[in-house]
Amino acid sequence: MLELYQFELSQFSEKVRLILDFKGLEYKKIEVTPGIGQLEVFKLSGQRQVPILKDGDTVIADSTEIALYLDQKYPEKPLIPADSLLRGQCLLMEGWADECLGYKGRKAFIGALNHYPNFRTSFLPKNTPDILKTFVSAFPSEIFNAIGVGLTFGFGTDILKTAEKGLKQDLDALTLILQNQPYLVGDTPTLADLTVAALTTIIKFPPVTYFDLPIDLEGKGIPGLADNSNYEFFFEWRDRLYTQYRQPVDKSNSNNFGGGSNDSQPTSIEIE
Repeated sequence: MLELYQFELSQFSEKVRLILDFKGLEYKKIEVTPGIGQLEVFKLSGQRQVPILKDGDTVIADSTEIALYLDQKYPEKPLIPADSLLRGQCLLMEGWADECLGYKGRKAFIGALNHYPNFRTSFLPKNTPDILKTFVSAFPSEIFNAIGVGLTFGFGTDILKTAEKGLKQDLDALTLILQNQPYLVGDTPTLADLTVAALTTIIKFPPVTYFDLPIDLEGKGIPGLADNSNYEFFFEWRDRLYTQYRQPVDKSNSNNFGGGSNDSQPTSIEIE
């Protein structure tokens, strides 16, 4: 069985999970826990980032390389068009989504946790006591930024605002494209569609449980983006794609979802 070394909330791990589900491939999830040791993942792949896919003796790092490998090894339901023009457009859009949409989405998400107390507390575990929720909600943003995310990611409020502005431009462009055609490239889903769909989950999570986490993510999103009516069309398109191809969490087994089973394996990593 394919083994996916991953971080459940990573956009790029989600990209690979969506691709695996799209192709109908069974896989085993191995959760990599930050902060406990880097040896195993580094020994496996020569680097510290996830996702990493292991197929027998073959180990592939990087979500794009994984996608290309899967399309070659398992050609049923191809991810990349055969037509040269569509192929080029697909790869170009996938690269743009990875480098721009994914990066800005992560920064805006962290910024929302910093600046919106209600958004912050909504990501606490279900059984969090009310007194702790109140404490987290009242925590000054400046302190939260310093000890929680600011020093780790190394960006300030101005850069976060720029990320949100950039995301609005990106979502505007994607909406314009999809108003005139069913998919971003051609008439069938491609790697471009799956990449954009997965990377935007952190902007607004789908209304169905696709993430195997002890918190309710369904329908939550970054204020000003997820609740902006200008992007309703785009998120409806994204959620239809998920309904067609992504396998939801199996409620009868909280450790499994999609085509993959979960196997906790703590290792420290740097999230891609």
